[in-house]
Amino acid sequence: MKWLIIAVIFVVCVGIGLIFSSKYKKREKFYSALILFAQKLDVEINFSRERLKNLITSIDEKTKSNLAGLDKNFMHYLNGETELSQNELFKNIQFLKNEEKETIFLFFRSLGRSDVLGQSKEIANFTKRFDENLSKCSLENKKYGSLCIKLGVIAGLFMIVILI
Repeated sequence: MKWLIIAVIFVVCVGIGLIFSSKYKKREKFYSALILFAQKLDVEINFSRERLKNLITSIDEKTKSNLAGLDKNFMHYLNGETELSQNELFKNIQFLKNEEKETIFLFFRSLGRSDVLGQSKEIANFTKRFDENLSKCSLENKKYGSLCIKLGVIAGLFMIVILI
């Protein structure tokens, strides 16, 4: 019975480390999907000149899943169901920092507000910002993502030593 309790405590500690490390992985995947989304918007706005609703609905499923519902929240705004605010746009998204949310909110607020050339320049400007954030997120994921897992393992081993 004692070994079962020790094993459960170890698994819980490692699981907590995995949960904390998943935040960094989610941020990295989110920014890579956001960059792909912005680039697709830029290309489609310049060449097909399709409506914004159609462009957002035509995003592939992998990108949609990595955007963590941001596209759905923006579609609710485009359909007139909600207003465009940070609370509505980032509903159920907890892994982003406040300054990152502000930048992304500015990006979505600027969509569809200017002519094709101006919109293309704005998207390119935001893509550069997102690229910088992606590089920061990938560095943080390399540093802190594996660190959280290692700390979870060490905490589990520490608890095992204490209980033995």
